[in-house]
Amino acid sequence: MRLPRSAARRGPAALALVALVVLASGCGAGAGTAPGRPRDPGSSRATPTLSPVPRTVSTGRAQAAEGRAARAAVRQLITVTAASYADTYAVLDAYQRTGHGWQRVFGPWTARLGRNGFAPPGGKREGDGHTPSGSFSIPFFFGAGPNPGFRFRYRQIRPYIFWDDDPASPRYNEWVDDRHATPGRNPEPMDVSAYDAGMVIGYNTARTPGLGSAIFLHLNIGIATSGCVTLSPGELLPLLRWLDPARSPRIRMGVR
Repeated sequence: MRLPRSAARRGPAALALVALVVLASGCGAGAGTAPGRPRDPGSSRATPTLSPVPRTVSTGRAQAAEGRAARAAVRQLITVTAASYADTYAVLDAYQRTGHGWQRVFGPWTARLGRNGFAPPGGKREGDGHTPSGSFSIPFFFGAGPNPGFRFRYRQIRPYIFWDDDPASPRYNEWVDDRHATPGRNPEPMDVSAYDAGMVIGYNTARTPGLGSAIFLHLNIGIATSGCVTLSPGELLPLLRWLDPARSPRIRMGVR
């Protein structure tokens, strides 16, 4: 079922319908009540550090050096931190690296997570209602209209754009134009109001079947999600305009 984009702006009943439609189709909504809200967002937190990229013993010195170089290149960092794996609320902060170390630019803000909270590192699975834990790249942004001033590569959503959530599909975990390709069984429509602005979180970029798909940072519609992270428009849009691909930004998500 595809919902007309304007429906979410026609009142509470239409907004509830938006939530039900997105819940049925993918990331943007979730059922259930949050086990608890985050602790006081004004509480102190340590200066962010980029955790080492997990690697096997056989990875070798070359890849270890490459990982260190990649972490050193990161000059913008978003952190999404929950108090426990069960929480469906988290605290989002954004930092920039300066000559004096990391300095917070945005936050602390309250973000919504998947309806079942964070998955432990490596534990995310398709349809489990968890938000993945880890440190991820930011491949591209998307939205309903022309680029509203984002510096990242931007894709405009159309009625024929879907996200392939089918683990059996050759286009699993990809943006698909269904005029030219089949987006798998029960694809996720992107032409919904929750996705009027957002960014792709680079989870499962290898597209391993069953490990999860369609993980975004997008507009909050008032409830938990099926795995994405959401913010209010007044917070999300300034954050997306601030992010600069030249600064190699990453998003790090997980439990405190």
